Amino acid sequence: MALPHPFLNARRKLRNGWWIAIFFVVLTALLFPLILSARDSEAGVPIYQQLAVILVASLICQVLRRKPIAELIGALDWRWPRQLLLGMAAGALLMAAPALMLAAGGVVTWRLNPDWASALGATLLLLALAAATEELMFRGFLFQRLLDGLGQWPAQLLIAALFTLTHSDALAELGPLAYLAGANIFVASILFGLAFIRTRSLAMPLGLHFAANAMQGPVLGFGVSGNEAPGLLTATLNDAPAWLTGGAFGPEASVPGFACVVAATAGLWLWRPQNVSKI
Repeated sequence: MALPHPFLNARRKLRNGWWIAIFFVVLTALLFPLILSARDSEAGVPIYQQLAVILVASLICQVLRRKPIAELIGALDWRWPRQLLLGMAAGALLMAAPALMLAAGGVVTWRLNPDWASALGATLLLLALAAATEELMFRGFLFQRLLDGLGQWPAQLLIAALFTLTHSDALAELGPLAYLAGANIFVASILFGLAFIRTRSLAMPLGLHFAANAMQGPVLGFGVSGNEAPGLLTATLNDAPAWLTGGAFGPEASVPGFACVVAATAGLWLWRPQNVSKI
């Protein structure tokens, strides 16, 4: 019995594992100078530079593979903005639902932020850049090569674990609540991955990710993964356990938030859009 070729698959193409290695080599080569230049800054590498580096590394690898950019981000036709808006609507609902549950129970009250006009735009821009950076990193080239090489669920679980790990600094400050918040982040990664798998585009996961954070933070006034996100409203949490409200981390660390993200993931799993190639 012949041993499998260490570099080429049955289609005589370079194995996906090697493409992942190439991606990280290119990413490191591009990112390392920025890390050195930002080593004296507490903020680290700016988010827009992170996005640019991941985008360039992904494009370089696509060119080396001789594959179209549409394979990476989705076909830029009428479906792209439609999927983006659909994702944004679903993402907004994903965070509005647990907030309404808390409000119905008298757990949270809101007041208008008097400085909302100056705070909202900058916060939304930052969240948009963060969502684009994370989706390109975790649902882009790396995820797609894992999907092709390992199949859907191994790829989903690996990326979800990595996605959760990148939030470890914020989770470390939560104590026992970190388990609930970590589980929520893990399932949210599965949700975003399913959005890509169902549409073969980054538009819907990007819309989901951005709008969920935007609704949670700059619209409703909760924290976003433990970070303050000033905007339209300021939320005041009444005396209630952290597992119910999510505390300073936001509803994504709460039981109502976890229930909603699980329900959204189940709904997306059952959704079968037409005219989309399946993996």
